[in-house]
Parts: sequence; structure tokens; C-alpha cells
Amino acid sequence: MEIPYEIIRKKRDGEVLNKNDIYSFISGAVEENISDAQISAFCMSVFFNDMNLEEKTYLTNAMIDSGEVISWNHLSGPVADKHSTGGIGDKVSLILAPIVASCGLFVPMIAGRGLGHTGGTIDKLESIPGYNTSLEETEFKNIVGDVGCAIIGQTNSLAPADKIFYAIRDVTATIESVPLITASILSKKIAAGISGLVMDIKTGNGAFATKKLFATEIAESIVTVSKKLGLKTSALITDMNQPLGSAIGNSVEVIEAVDFLIGNERDKRLNELVLELAGDMLFNNGISDSIESGKTLAQKKLSDGYSAECFNRMVNELGGPSNFIKTYSNDLSVAGFKKDIKADKAGYIYDVDTLSVGRALTLVGGGRKKRGDKIDHSLGFIVNASVGDWVEKGQSFLTAYLKTEDQFSSINNYIKESYTISLKEPKPLPVIIEKIK
Repeated sequence: MEIPYEIIRKKRDGEVLNKNDIYSFISGAVEENISDAQISAFCMSVFFNDMNLEEKTYLTNAMIDSGEVISWNHLSGPVADKHSTGGIGDKVSLILAPIVASCGLFVPMIAGRGLGHTGGTIDKLESIPGYNTSLEETEFKNIVGDVGCAIIGQTNSLAPADKIFYAIRDVTATIESVPLITASILSKKIAAGISGLVMDIKTGNGAFATKKLFATEIAESIVTVSKKLGLKTSALITDMNQPLGSAIGNSVEVIEAVDFLIGNERDKRLNELVLELAGDMLFNNGISDSIESGKTLAQKKLSDGYSAECFNRMVNELGGPSNFIKTYSNDLSVAGFKKDIKADKAGYIYDVDTLSVGRALTLVGGGRKKRGDKIDHSLGFIVNASVGDWVEKGQSFLTAYLKTEDQFSSINNYIKESYTISLKEPKPLPVIIEKIK
């Protein structure tokens, strides 16, 4: 084993680490032969001095090799996934997985919990009574094979090195390191056994990557390293300068997802993004001969009800209600104290401080301030007016579902101040900003 101090020193001084350096450091971390302080120093050195393509590839592979890799050899079709960097109201995974599964893809999606202003897919699914997000590998594989998709939480056996590094990055201000982001995402996805990946990298005032330049840097790094590792990957840079869809919160986002799947209501921006991601996934994995034909196939399966039924089966197989797409409005708990936040003047919704809207939900207990916090799945917001919409004075632009008057009082002005209303009409915000392949 290489001496950890020397590996840290090399990267601190801007030198290039070789394969042995990186593998030695990762294995030492997993075997607990390297201290948290040394891992922190390593991460900070990478943060400031970056890594070249070879180093990022070695780091990703070392993290993959730190645990198990799932095999899907028993399946009859391609295995693919989608990953999002997260944002306010991002319930895309709940909708996209059953859509592409109904088109012939197998989607073993291992998702995470929310922290801070971004909601987690697992938190949303755990608002469904009985839904089990913790499965043994055999059961996970069986459900993916039977249904076409399954969304569960992260396991201890896949890329355990990433779990160690992520926990330290989270408390040492080294989350925003492109090499560490790249290795973290790809190690988990490749360990899950997929052969294709589509990235949804969000940018804007409600995103992790607030600047487009940073979002593009992440996308290019992930796509380039994926190619080196033989994983078909494409990336979309998408807008997060306003909430995605109409619902923000756990139960309310599941309701919006089911409404979307069964055709009750489909937000225009959400629909555009879902179909674009579906088209990419289906084309990249050989189900369709173009992105456009993939979008057409996805739309047909959605319209014909196959995607909703796929979601229904997944929920049932994972312990949820047997006919959830029929009973969801009764099964899901939504807080009963309903209050509207109203415009103080007439005008266009010109701008939204999306981060503040997400934080408002966290302040009242609908999100986590720190890891381990319990959240109230029943709390949520419904957006009634988006950027570019005209509102009259006294018109509701957001409805809050809370438990108490005190909760409403604590966020009313906070949310009002997050919205800019102007007589000037804003420029339209494109959902999809750029594609990187």
C-alpha cells in the first residue's frame, strides 16, 4: 500500500496520481486504514487541483471495485437508468422509469433521499403506504425482471467507497468537485449493472449547479469518463430557475406523478423534459432508431395506459397498495391546513427564487436540514402560476398544505419575497438548454 500522506502530498502539489496511488487510497479508506482527516485532505486537494481524464477514470473504477456489481444477464433487453442532479419539484424519475420500462427497457433505479432544498426520490416513494425502498439484491432483480423497473434506496454493497467519501465531502465543503461528482455518480450507476445512462443536469437558481458553465463541466466530465468505461451516456442541461411541474413536496409530488401517468393533468414543461429524456434513453439503448421515434413510442405507451400500469405494478410489488393508480388520492396523506399565497399587485410572474421556495418547505418540516432528520411527507406546495404567467392582485400564485397557522405565518412573507411580479413580460425559460453526447 502506498503511504496516504505521499498520495495527498502529490495531489496537493498538483501532480498526477497513477492507478496504484488511487486504488491504494480507496482500498485504504474502505478497510479503515486511512483516517477521515486524510480522506478530507485528499478531497480538498482534488477540489483545488482537479484531475485529468485518466485519474477520474481510475477513481471511478476504484470506487466500483470497492463493492459488488449487479449482473442482469438473466434479462432479455437493455438495462439503463437516468440520474438527475436534483431540484425543486423534480419528480421525473417517478414518471420516466415506468414510461421507458413499458417501452422495453429494464430500469433498476437506485435513488437517494433529499437533503436541504432538494427533494429525494426515496422520500417521495416512502409517502406511499407500505412501499419498501430497502430490498435484498435477489428480490430487486426479480422485480426489475417482472415489472421492468424498480426504484429503491442505496445499498451498502454497491460502491461502499463512495458512501465513505460522500459523507466526508458533505461536511468539508468539497461537494462541488467535478472529479469527485463524476466518480460518485458513475461508480454507483455502473455498480448497479446498467449499460446506458442519461444525465439530467439542472442549472439555475434552484439547482446545485447555479451557473451553466459548472453544469456543462459536470456533464462533459461524466460523458467523457463514461465513454472510457464503456457506458453509453448522454446528458441534458435543463432549467431550474423555477419549480418543475406544479407540486413541491413528497405526497403532493407523487400525486402529480400519478396524475401525469394516468392522463389527468400534465404540466407542459414537465412533459417536455420527460419525453426528451425518454427519447434519449430509448434511442441510446437501441429500442428506437432515433430520439424522435423514441419520444413517439413513449407518448404512445403513456397514452395507452401501459406506463401507468407499469408504475402500479412496481408500487404493488414493492409493498404498496394493490391498485394505487385508482386509490392514490385516498392512500396519500396531504396536510389539511390549506392556505393561498396571493399576489400583492397585478403583473407577470417575472422571476422566482427557486432555492428559497424549496427552503421554505424545509423550514416547516417538509425537508431535511441535516441527515437523519425526519420529514413530514404530508406538507407541500402547489404552484398556481409560473414564470411568464399574468396574475391579478389578490390572485393565488401558490397554495400551501400545512398543519398549522404558525407554519403558514413562518413562510408566507418568505415565499412572497421569493416571487418577483412585474409589468414587464419575462423572456421564456427553455426547459432543455443543451445536449451533450
